[in-house]
Amino acid sequence: MNVDFSEVDNIEDLRAVPPGEYLCRVAEVRESDSPSGHRRWGLRWEVAEGEFVGRTACWDSLHWSERGLPRAKYVLQVLGLEVDGPVEIHPADLEGRRAWVSCTAEEREDPITGIRRLMNRVPFAGYKVAPDAAGDGAEPRPGEP
Repeated sequence: MNVDFSEVDNIEDLRAVPPGEYLCRVAEVRESDSPSGHRRWGLRWEVAEGEFVGRTACWDSLHWSERGLPRAKYVLQVLGLEVDGPVEIHPADLEGRRAWVSCTAEEREDPITGIRRLMNRVPFAGYKVAPDAAGDGAEPRPGEP
């Protein structure tokens, strides 16, 4: 086989959808520990309507550390969950919940392999309330009645 790799970038594109804003649902929550030792929940956001329905828009994380709690509170509030005072919350409480999610492209390089990876990420405040955050009805797009 003859192949000319001089025009092939050393980048792996992991995006299933282009950057943009999508009505998404939490399709999966994975619990793990961060490298610094605190709990985190990885949220897989799946597109809920439109051309890319069913595709993973992006992954995002909620970090249960002192530094991560303000963003966790913000995301939970957008999802329609109680965030006033002490609450008990479980990963399953998030599954199926919906929000408008803003996905932006991010490129990272693996320090070991040198391979660059292109993926979607959610900015700090990249969520908007979906009128039906619980996920049991149709939503208008932002700005529509």
